[in-house]
Amino acid sequence: MSYKVFDFFAGCGGFSKGFELAGYDIVVANDIWEPAKITYEYNHRNTHFILKNIEELESREIANLYNGNPDVIIGGPPCQGFSLAGLRLIDDDRNKLYREFVRMVNEFQPKMFVMENVPGLVKRAKGYFVEQILQDFREIGYHVEYAILKASDYGIPQIRQRVFFIGSRNNKFPIFFPPQTHFDPKGKLDLFNINSMQEHVTLGQAISDLPLLDDPTDMGEEIQNYIREPENDYQRLMRINSNYVYNHIATNHSQKTRDIIHLVPEGKNFKSLPEELRGTRKFNIAWTRLDSKEPSYTVDTGHRHHFHPWTDRIPTVRESARIQSFDDSFIFQGTKTSQYTQVGNAVPPLLARAVAQALTASLEKEEIYVTN
Repeated sequence: MSYKVFDFFAGCGGFSKGFELAGYDIVVANDIWEPAKITYEYNHRNTHFILKNIEELESREIANLYNGNPDVIIGGPPCQGFSLAGLRLIDDDRNKLYREFVRMVNEFQPKMFVMENVPGLVKRAKGYFVEQILQDFREIGYHVEYAILKASDYGIPQIRQRVFFIGSRNNKFPIFFPPQTHFDPKGKLDLFNINSMQEHVTLGQAISDLPLLDDPTDMGEEIQNYIREPENDYQRLMRINSNYVYNHIATNHSQKTRDIIHLVPEGKNFKSLPEELRGTRKFNIAWTRLDSKEPSYTVDTGHRHHFHPWTDRIPTVRESARIQSFDDSFIFQGTKTSQYTQVGNAVPPLLARAVAQALTASLEKEEIYVTN
């Protein structure tokens, strides 16, 4: 059975991609940002995409495109107001988008839903916001549980963390979260579980087969060849259905910027610079050169804080996409600046796939219960 999904705040489609990899059918997606829509539609040819502010989106408009209720609703509504020290979650105007997600779940009553957000939400205001979220969904008939998942623990070469809220309708559907599949070999090891897991995927393992682009006079082409055969399972996975490299154009930094980057060893930051250069960017992650032997720091939206481990530039869009676990057949559209934003804002597809597979176990368990 192919479960039907609505994806709100879909962006370029990372959440959708992961659910598709797990066998789900994304029938409707919605976002307000046109560059994301263009990329989404290019890579999800069979999904109805609605470019519209969700506050103005009515259920009948969706029904005109898809006649039926989804099995699952997914999305990552922005929750800026959750960062306030006060306790006025519902009244904070900045949380209107979160309330729209609740509205869509209430109107379509899917069997289950998944809401993704930043992990800091869990501890803010001494847990008040989490309790409010749980209460909001209880009031519309859902049992909800949440967990903070670390991307690197699921085969993504990145230390990104996100909180996932999973809801089941009327308490009928058991809620499962995905079991960890990868571990940090330098960390504390659980010998009972380690035999069933693989080591974390490192940044070097993720990108070593891509053209290095270390010549400042050659920024790369729109379509390029791989420089070698895939060297590991992750690269083989990323290259499924792809014969060429796309979205791999280097940024043309000034010579001064390149000279400063060149002074920073792999895995180090501004503290490695001469005293007179440390103040050129005044924040802790300034001039950080990524470590190829570790999972990457969280991919940002193109703010130029983190630099390539082996050459003097920031990662390309394709390298960033590899770090996020977008396979190479997923081609980003629009300006390079918008592509960086699309990649940085996305849910890593392989993390979304792990969550989707856990949902499948929940849905199948409920079907067995109903059948018996």
